[in-house]
Amino acid sequence: MDKVENQEAFEEEDFFEEGNAAEGLKDKVEEAKKGLAEKTEEIKAKVSDSKDAVKERVESRKEEVHEKVSTAREELMAKFAEDKADLKETFDEYLSSVRADIEANRTGFNVQDQSKNQYMLNGDLAEEGYDWWWHSFTGYNKKTGEPKTFFIEYYLINPALGGSEVIYGQLPENQDVGIRPSYMMVKAGAFGDKPVQIHRFFPWDEVEVYEGVPFSVKAGDCSCEENRIVGEVKLTKKAAKEHPEYMCDGGTMSWDLFIDKQVAFNVGMGTDKLVRDAAKYEMAWHAEGIKSAYGGIVKLGKEEYVVRPDDCYGYADKNWGCSYTIPWIWLSSNNLFSRISGKKLENSAFVIGGGRPKAGALEIDNQLLGAFWYEGEPYEFNFTKALTLPKTQFRVVEGKNKVTWKIIQQTPLTKIYTSIECPKKEMINNNYETPNGDIIHNKLWCGGTGTGYIKIYEKGLDGFNLEWKMVDYLEVSNCGCEYGE
Repeated sequence: MDKVENQEAFEEEDFFEEGNAAEGLKDKVEEAKKGLAEKTEEIKAKVSDSKDAVKERVESRKEEVHEKVSTAREELMAKFAEDKADLKETFDEYLSSVRADIEANRTGFNVQDQSKNQYMLNGDLAEEGYDWWWHSFTGYNKKTGEPKTFFIEYYLINPALGGSEVIYGQLPENQDVGIRPSYMMVKAGAFGDKPVQIHRFFPWDEVEVYEGVPFSVKAGDCSCEENRIVGEVKLTKKAAKEHPEYMCDGGTMSWDLFIDKQVAFNVGMGTDKLVRDAAKYEMAWHAEGIKSAYGGIVKLGKEEYVVRPDDCYGYADKNWGCSYTIPWIWLSSNNLFSRISGKKLENSAFVIGGGRPKAGALEIDNQLLGAFWYEGEPYEFNFTKALTLPKTQFRVVEGKNKVTWKIIQQTPLTKIYTSIECPKKEMINNNYETPNGDIIHNKLWCGGTGTGYIKIYEKGLDGFNLEWKMVDYLEVSNCGCEYGE
């Protein structure tokens, strides 16, 4: 019995001890778990601190890089306000920083072709034709920083009829006997507050033209090349009033500007050499720079303005032909802001132009060419590319105080609605005479301070149906605009 009882006691004790051991093990496990949990939290805290530190370092580095880039950019832009001696070198610095990205992004209509920018007044156009290079951009007053939108144009007409004297088409004695105009005209001026246009004329004997590629035209101290424009216009208000054949206001303006044409609107084969040689265009068009960077100095009257590549909102194109389209419509801007993303668009531009295109006996009513370069994505509405099935509707209203443009352009899969307005008090009546000496527009309103919006849509699937979906809603500023009937 004793043995059994002792055995039982032992067993019970042994059991108890096993229980105690289990409890001890459990306590150790719990303690280990607690320690592990504490360690885990500690590790998490360290990892979190590490992530925050890394993130903070990354953000700090980004800010540091951005600050350095911004500072370098600001310093570069500031150089344009300095002496002209540094102009070329500074602009070359700018070019080296942007050209690789620009060339890598070319697609669609954004194909530059300097052969379409060359001098065109050969054949029939030598006796009945015009050719011009238009430039518009924003500069900033050196003293006040106030912006001002400028335009500069080099206009050539009827070279075969010219000689040692300027032939003005609006002189009554010339109109009475059918003498047609012949000259090189330099047109310059500004939009906005106190808009002005000033003309300077040169006889053809004083004009030098390089007909190859890249082009150049020069007369006196005024010259126009692919990447630089220099010149001066000067006329008293009295002379402008006494000579209506000058078709302008009085004033003075001078400039020295470098140009980088960054986004093109190439309308396609319609302006290729074989086609343009065969077709007698009333008004042909090539836009080598719907987004162009200008750098340099402009002086209007006594005020001097600095023009910087980053915020000049520049534009450059050319037209040539034997007359002008009626109606005449043009809109263009590259100062665009997205209401959806809340960001300024740095790689975008648009242009719309046309009215009633005519080549020989062929006339197409109510047709506009449209090109929208949206952050590297091309949207084109081009009636010469019939397979894209483009459609255009437009209405222009000349009100008492402003001109308003409303345009819808679409293909089966894309649609863009454009609405722009510009105060009349900030515009000029752009004055031209045709190669026949006629002025065919009652008024040709032209401005550079238009504002408005653009809505871009694409068709996408909504369930089983194709529906229009908004891509972006853009605010437009510094819009070049023109309308004439």
